[in-house]
Formats: sequence, structure tokens, C-alpha cells
Amino acid sequence: MRDWKKQIAIGIVCVVLGLVLSLQFRSVQDNYLGGVASAQKAQELAEKLKKLREEKEQLINEVNVLEARIKSIEETESKTDVLVRNLSAELDKYKIIAGVKEVEGPGVLITIDDPPKDPEFSSDMSVILYNYDLLLSLINRLNDAGAEAISINEQRIVSRTEITLAGSNININSVPTAPPFKIKAIGNPDTLESALNVRFGIVDQMRSERYNLQVSVKKQDSLIIPRYNEVIKFRYAKPIDNKEQQLR
Repeated sequence: MRDWKKQIAIGIVCVVLGLVLSLQFRSVQDNYLGGVASAQKAQELAEKLKKLREEKEQLINEVNVLEARIKSIEETESKTDVLVRNLSAELDKYKIIAGVKEVEGPGVLITIDDPPKDPEFSSDMSVILYNYDLLLSLINRLNDAGAEAISINEQRIVSRTEITLAGSNININSVPTAPPFKIKAIGNPDTLESALNVRFGIVDQMRSERYNLQVSVKKQDSLIIPRYNEVIKFRYAKPIDNKEQQLR
């Protein structure tokens, strides 16, 4: 009788163990297959992103070629037509203002990086990323000092530029960027440098104990700032004709 009871108990234990092992195996299998599927999806997305970036670069090169042709035609016409020459000069001025033309000139080069790593207090957190409003303040200070063109890590700053935190990067013109940040500003080098290095100014604030950022400001005889490469479309803003404005 006791042997019979033991056999039933052992059978129940075996069934329970079988169910547990079956569930565990299915769970591991699902996790493994899910991980493989996620890895494959990530690889597909990475390949698509790479392809889109290559297509973008190709389109930018095509635009540059077409603009070079247009510039050549304008220069040829302007040699014989004063009106065309004046219009071409005026157009270049507005292209610079809009940020859609590459520019060169004197100015300052600012480099901003996180504090030196402390081996005793190692952390992956970036100080400048989580205080990116300091970059906005710096850009405002440069504009106030008369900067004619500004870029951050080769991204031209225009009226439509956004500077926002996106995970472990900062998006500038929808392009992920990370420290160190190299900021170029074209303008009067002495004026720009003085505006940044003023006592209790933005550079002093960045270097303070609160942030302890590594900041350098160097005057440059020549800087090249790239053009803004995105397509600017106006869906709502429309120009007002002077005659219509007078009638109102």
C-alpha cells in the first residue's frame, strides 16, 4: 500500500517537473526568438538609415552641382549686365542671412566638453547634454555680439534650427550630435571673444563649480561655416505686397 502511494507521489512530482521544464523551455525559446527578431529588425532599420543618408548626400551633391552651374551663369551675365550683377549680389546677401550659403571669414572657435572623468566617481551622464540650455544661451550671446554666421559641430544655426535633447545626444537640425561641441562664429573676433569672456558671463558660468565644463575660446583669422542643407518650406507664412499693406 505504501509503495503504491509512493509511486503516485513520484508520478505527481514528475508531472509537475515536466510542466515546469516545458514552460521554462517555451519562455527561453520565446525570449531567444524575440531577441533574434529584434536584432534582425534593428539591423534592417540601420541599413535603411544608412541608405537614406547616402541618398541625402547624393542629393546634396547634385544640388551643389546645380548651384555651381547657376552661379556660373549669373557671373557670365553679370559681366555684361549691371542690373544682373546688382541682383546677384543682393541674392547672395539674402542667402547668407537665410543660412543657405557657405561662408568664410574671421571669428572665434569655441570648444565645449564635459568635465574630466573622475575614476572614483565614474558616470556615463554628460553634464553638457543635460544642461543643453547653456548652448542656447551661448548662441544668444554670440548673436547679441554681432555674429554673422554660427555653426555647432558643422550644423549651421538658422531661424528654424532646433537644439533638443534626444536620448544620449542633442539633435541640431534633426542631426544627432554629442560632445565635444565645436562652435564656429564669424564676426569681429575681438568683440565676440570679449562678449563671451566677460566676467560672470556665459563662459564663466560653464566653468563654474556647478558645471565644471571644459571651455576654450580662440580667435581665428579664417573660419568656414557650411550651409544649411535642409529644404525650407513655407506652408502658412506668405509675403505681403506693399500695395496691399497700404490699402489696409
